[in-house]
Amino acid sequence: MTPSEAGQGPRPTPAMVPRRRPQAPPVPPALAPPSAAALAFGRVADDGTVFVRTPEGERAVGSYPSASPDEALAYFVRKYDEIVAQIDLFEQRLTLADVPVSELDAGLVRLREVTEQPDAVGDLAALRERVQALAGLTAQRRRQDEAARRAARDRVREQRTALVEEAEQIAAMPPEKVQWRAHSQRMKEIFEQWRTEQKSEPRLDRKSQEELWKRFSQARTAFDRMRRQHFAELDQQQGAVKAAKQKLVEQAEALQSSTDWASTATAYKQLMDRWRECGRAGRKDDDALWARFRSAQDAFFAARAAVAARQDQQFAANLAVKEALLTQAQALLPVTDLRAAKAALRDIGERWEAAGKVPREDVDRLERRLKAVEQALRDAEGTRWTSRNPEGEARARDAVEQLEAALAELTSRLERARAAGDAKEQEQIEANLATRQAWLDQARNALRDFSG
Repeated sequence: MTPSEAGQGPRPTPAMVPRRRPQAPPVPPALAPPSAAALAFGRVADDGTVFVRTPEGERAVGSYPSASPDEALAYFVRKYDEIVAQIDLFEQRLTLADVPVSELDAGLVRLREVTEQPDAVGDLAALRERVQALAGLTAQRRRQDEAARRAARDRVREQRTALVEEAEQIAAMPPEKVQWRAHSQRMKEIFEQWRTEQKSEPRLDRKSQEELWKRFSQARTAFDRMRRQHFAELDQQQGAVKAAKQKLVEQAEALQSSTDWASTATAYKQLMDRWRECGRAGRKDDDALWARFRSAQDAFFAARAAVAARQDQQFAANLAVKEALLTQAQALLPVTDLRAAKAALRDIGERWEAAGKVPREDVDRLERRLKAVEQALRDAEGTRWTSRNPEGEARARDAVEQLEAALAELTSRLERARAAGDAKEQEQIEANLATRQAWLDQARNALRDFSG
């Protein structure tokens, strides 16, 4: 009995076979043998038609003319094995993290198409069950990827929000606390970071992106407006400073050839104080103006130093005289005869004044040593006054009268020197007057002590 006679239905004709594919060429002998388990799901009719058994019944899948029944059946089993290989490959790709879910969805669609009514012999129900299971795994993978994308978008949102908040904090700072170079550079860096991340994945949703960009754009605009206003005001201030310093430079240059050393040196000090009070102009202008100011000042002080050096050479002889007088004055100590010591010191003082000026570097040293001798005599005189008040008072009164007379004479000489235009004589008399006036003040103090 043939399979048809055994209840398998009428023998199908080529017109009855649904979706029959073009006839395949003979199976090459090098092909791998078909799956043995799949062979049990098919049969070959007497006319060469190949059938597959499914839970819904038997279905014709095609024919293989000019081939034996085993070869025809093996051909369609290999078709089944090819589908199995596609499913196996899909399972492997499903485990790879770098395969996009969109590709998995497309692959799943293809698997559903090839397993719906495949012209193949094998356990087709098992194939569809595997594809259905893979659909569940793909859906799980999709949920995982969506959760990862949401988490990534949340991280991007947090990062973008942090950038926006930093920009807003910079824009809200008081102008006096802004570090313009550093904060301007930081705003540029935030903008570049924003542009770079804008092109990367994942991207934010449109609403979040627009809201954050609006806040960032407003912060940039506010900062740029504040920066422009600051530098406009700075330019105005620096213009005023430049004008003020220009005037100071002109005054300094007008003084550089002066030979009135003392008053001009004072004038330069005052100009320097005013220069510091002006503040800063632009760096380039400030440096150029300062170079001019410093050049004028250096020219004056260099000329003064040259004159002083020549004078010091001239005063070298005076220094030797005063050194000798100082030796004589120091020889009066310790005081044994106060009257003789005072007379000798007065004579030394007169010769000291007459000796004239000494080099500047020696003035303080000589004055300190002479004053030490004078102080020793005053101390000795004070001790004597304590023990001999009447006599001491008389001497003090005599000293006051002598010094007053000497001062009167010196004052007359000073007036004559001024009238004659003798600057050197005038300078010496003024120095002598200062010394005698100091002595007179001390003598008057001593007299008040005796009389008081």
